[in-house]
Amino acid sequence: MKTISTGIKGLDDMLGGGLPSGRCILVCGGPGSGKTILSVQFLYNGVTEYNETGLYVALGESPTHLKEDLSGFGWDIERLEKDEKLVIVDASPLRTIPRHVNFGKVSLGKQDFRMLSLIEVIKRRTKEIGAKRVVIDSISSLILQYPDESERRNAVLDLFEAVTDLGATSLITTELRATALEREVQTEEFLSHGVIVFHTFNEGGRLIRAIQIEKMRGISHDHQLRPYKIYKNGIEVFSKESVLAST
Repeated sequence: MKTISTGIKGLDDMLGGGLPSGRCILVCGGPGSGKTILSVQFLYNGVTEYNETGLYVALGESPTHLKEDLSGFGWDIERLEKDEKLVIVDASPLRTIPRHVNFGKVSLGKQDFRMLSLIEVIKRRTKEIGAKRVVIDSISSLILQYPDESERRNAVLDLFEAVTDLGATSLITTELRATALEREVQTEEFLSHGVIVFHTFNEGGRLIRAIQIEKMRGISHDHQLRPYKIYKNGIEVFSKESVLAST
C-alpha cells in the first residue's frame, strides 16, 4: 500500500514509512496529550517538505486561539495561509445551532444538521484547494450528540466514508473517554482505517507519555508503546525505546 510520510521520523519508523495514503486515521488522546500538535505538524510538514496542500477543520477552538497555542513551535502558519498552502476552517459555530433546523416541511435534529454541514464544508474546501492532507480536530463534541449507539455509529461512518472518498489522507482527532491502558474500545476506533493513541499515565511517581499504533490496516507497523516528548519543534517519537525501559 502506498504510504504518506508524517514528517515525524520516529512515528514514520513505527508506521514502516508513513500513513496509508488516502485513508482516514483516528488520533485519540486525553487533554494536553498532543493530538492537535501532531495534526498540525502533519499538515505543516506536508506543505514544507512535500508541497502537499493541507486543510485544517477546527471544531474545538477558534483558529485565533489555535495559532496562539502553536506560536511557540516556530511554524509560520500565517505565511502558509497567505500562500493558500494551508487553509484553516472555523467550524466551531456548528456547536451552537438551534435544536432543530427546518428545510421547508423537513425538520432535521441539530446533530444530523451538524454532521451534514461538516461533511459539506470538508468536501467543498478540500476540492477547492486540492488538499492532499486533511485534519478534523476534534469530533468529540459531535459524537456526544448521539447517545444512541447505532445512530452514533452511522453518523461516524458517514463522516469517515465522505472524507475517504475525497482521496486525501486524513487525521481525525477525538478525546479518549478512558485513560487506562486496559479500556473499552470506542466506536470510532472500529470504523477508522487506523488508530493512533496517546497514552499518559503515572509510573512510580513519574508522568509517562507514550504513543501506540493501535491498528493500521494494510501496512506492517509497530504495536508497542513508545515514549514521545513535546519539544519546541513539535512532537518527537522515540521509536527504538521501550516505555518500561524508560521508567
